[in-house]
Amino acid sequence: MVASTLGQTSPASPDEFAGREQLRASSAEFRKEVIEITDGVFAAVGYSASNVTLIQGERGSIIVDTSANPVDAKAIVDAFGNRFVRPVLAIIYTHNHPDHSGGASVFAGSDNPEIYSHQTLLESGPEFGRGPRDGGDAFGTKLADHLFINAGTQLEYGRVTPHTREGFLPPTRTFRGESETIELAGLQMQLIHTPGESPENTAIWIAGKGVLVPGDDFLKSYPNLSPIRGLKLRPPEKWIASLDKMLALDATYMVQGHMRPILGKDEVRKALTDYRDGIKTVLDQTLAGIKQGKTLDELVQEVKLSPELSKSPYLQEYYGTVAWAVRGIYADYVGWFDGNATNLNPLPPGERARKMLEMAGGLDKVIARAREAIEVKEFQWAAEMIDHVLAVDPANMAAKEIKAQALTELGERQINANARNYYLTTAQYLLKRERQA
Repeated sequence: MVASTLGQTSPASPDEFAGREQLRASSAEFRKEVIEITDGVFAAVGYSASNVTLIQGERGSIIVDTSANPVDAKAIVDAFGNRFVRPVLAIIYTHNHPDHSGGASVFAGSDNPEIYSHQTLLESGPEFGRGPRDGGDAFGTKLADHLFINAGTQLEYGRVTPHTREGFLPPTRTFRGESETIELAGLQMQLIHTPGESPENTAIWIAGKGVLVPGDDFLKSYPNLSPIRGLKLRPPEKWIASLDKMLALDATYMVQGHMRPILGKDEVRKALTDYRDGIKTVLDQTLAGIKQGKTLDELVQEVKLSPELSKSPYLQEYYGTVAWAVRGIYADYVGWFDGNATNLNPLPPGERARKMLEMAGGLDKVIARAREAIEVKEFQWAAEMIDHVLAVDPANMAAKEIKAQALTELGERQINANARNYYLTTAQYLLKRERQA
């Protein structure tokens, strides 16, 4: 396991790019392939931002999730080939994220299938998110090709073919409560409400085949409990409870919404157990620290996975991170105030920056010290110093160059795709603004 370098301020170690190379190696999870899970069940991996599952029935096909858009959906239909038999009798959405629900019209064709989901899918509004800031983009949709590796749990997120709602079809059959058992094409299937990464997430359990489709409640990455694109904390207690529900099924095969399926009862159990424990230990440690009066910054440094969990292939920090989870849990449980009275009414950033620059000997001296920090690989410290300069002089070209360099260096050392993409897109934005000026 490669330790995260988020927020690193000390000189880099000899393996400073190991995180980046581990992230690069993870792209093998997205290679295009139609995988036979078991008799009559197939997964199309790598053809879109999310996986599509085909279940063959007595009189036709069942589709679970529909890819990101009609273009990808057509490619998946072609890849399934003669394994895909019309009519499509049903489409099941695990959840409403656009990368899972954007190609439904292609699979439906003129078959007029029933479309299943949990009722929450219709009741939940779109994710709010935060507006763009300084060009930062966690998915790297406009990042230069030579800088882009992947989007954490998918090869790319809308870089080639944008996600659209053009192919979305609204559900025609919904259920409330914890579960509903249905029979489709001679197969008995249980739809289980499993809130976690999304409030409407629905797991599909085909007991007769030992197949579990968990949606995005399981990913081969530490979960993105607190996304940096500005979403609410994804409630860890509900997520843990949902994983316990899925563990109780004792599945033999698991076809999650991203990356390659997990095959074999022992491996499925290990994957779900590690995932649950990886969330639970961070939640428990953070809440215990809050009760002890520890600050957020203290907890970010102290809360860790156990040595065993940190080595799990299912908890590497490609998409979410332990540190971001701690920050999200802290803010959700006890709000923005950290307990330090100084922070009740802090100085405005510009005024604080002016005073700091005066104390440091002026703007030019801070810029010079930031350059020195770059030379000794203290990239985080360089970026923090330059932020004081830009708070006072936002058009300062030298400061923008230094910050862009610091962010690029930080980005190149990340195992986490969201962090890498955000660092590098922000750096590109700063340099672009400089060129335009």
